[in-house]
Amino acid sequence: MQVVGIDIGGSGIKGALVDTDTGELVTERFRLPTPEGALPKDVAEVTRQVVDLIPSEGPIGVGFPAVVLHGITSTAANVDSGWIGLDAQALLRQAVERDVYVVNDADAAGLAEMRFGAGRQQRGVVILLTIGTGIGSAIFVDGQLVPNTEFGHMTIRGKDAEWRASDAARQRKDMSWEKYARRMQELLSEMEKLFWPDLFIIGGGISKNAHKFFPLLETRAPVVPAQLLNQAGIVGAAMYAHECSLAAASAAKDTALGEGA
Repeated sequence: MQVVGIDIGGSGIKGALVDTDTGELVTERFRLPTPEGALPKDVAEVTRQVVDLIPSEGPIGVGFPAVVLHGITSTAANVDSGWIGLDAQALLRQAVERDVYVVNDADAAGLAEMRFGAGRQQRGVVILLTIGTGIGSAIFVDGQLVPNTEFGHMTIRGKDAEWRASDAARQRKDMSWEKYARRMQELLSEMEKLFWPDLFIIGGGISKNAHKFFPLLETRAPVVPAQLLNQAGIVGAAMYAHECSLAAASAAKDTALGEGA
């Protein structure tokens, strides 16, 4: 099935039409800048503009940088605080006038990597980290997602992990790759103590520089770069929307059958 996937980030709102059977983009990847301040109404409007660029019908999946509970955004680490407690799903549905399903952005990326990328056929515990402006995370147990983990906000040396080990932190402090690897090592070591993962997948913008710091890491579990790169969030959001729309259709069918009995 072909479904639109949207990835809302701190600097850009990206989208494309996705073949959810293959994980491939059917159209080009469209991108517009995230409006300054990332106010809900402004983000909704730019999201509509991106959707309008994509020739499509049907449901839309949106990856968003927040804890998402049943369409409601419950945190706002890197966006305006007005998102906290907001029914983001209803807001975006109103903006684009289509069915919209909202999921945590790192969870979306993880869904894509587990099906089409570095996590394919991997059993056990897999932890994906998306390293960019902040640190997003997704954890899978035998391929099943445990949603809304926030490992980027683990406390390391008295500060959020993403304040110390995000790509934004690396650039802010003008770190060498050796120093950055030590920061990342602290985070991975702490996660190994807590979760004993079988695999780490590192995605986000920093993954293109994996060769510069991966060899400096010492972990029990293998550490591999994400394979879908900046397409993962789009692909995973589309996958999520496809699954949600199928579930909604099945529930509606069951209701209709029950009423007709």
